[in-house]
Amino acid sequence: MINEQIRDKEVRLIDQEGEQVGIVSSKEAQRLADEAKLDLVKIAPNAKPPVCRIMDYGKYRFDMAKKEKEAKKKQKVIDIKELRLSPNIDTHDVQVKVKKAIEFLKDGDKVKVSIRFRGREIGHSKTAVTILEDFASQISEFGVVDKAPKMEAKSLVMFLAPKA
Repeated sequence: MINEQIRDKEVRLIDQEGEQVGIVSSKEAQRLADEAKLDLVKIAPNAKPPVCRIMDYGKYRFDMAKKEKEAKKKQKVIDIKELRLSPNIDTHDVQVKVKKAIEFLKDGDKVKVSIRFRGREIGHSKTAVTILEDFASQISEFGVVDKAPKMEAKSLVMFLAPKA
């Protein structure tokens, strides 16, 4: 709440330098804020009496938005990139996928490696597990296995995370 929105009888007032003025009527606090050509802002509405501060509210909102924007810049968003393999993949094709996975891991992203089974291929799930284990050993220099190979519906899935 700012300025005329404050309807309390008495408020604890803090001036623009951060010094406590004391408990004054809200009309008096508004008059002091008007004299300083600033806003009266309620900062602690649940206190008895409520705490109000004399400040430039527009500048305060601008500074808060700037801090929020700066905090967003510093955070790193981790994406999950997916690589799909098949149970009868050739060694050179695996090498191509390994290179791509290393590229993703270097960028700091997690990698989901999945082997999709179609039809009767699901009977060869043991070979798929060996393919994923081989895949994990090839990228061990750049990443670690986050979640071990696990069957999810008609595919075998493994997650890799970049090394810290």
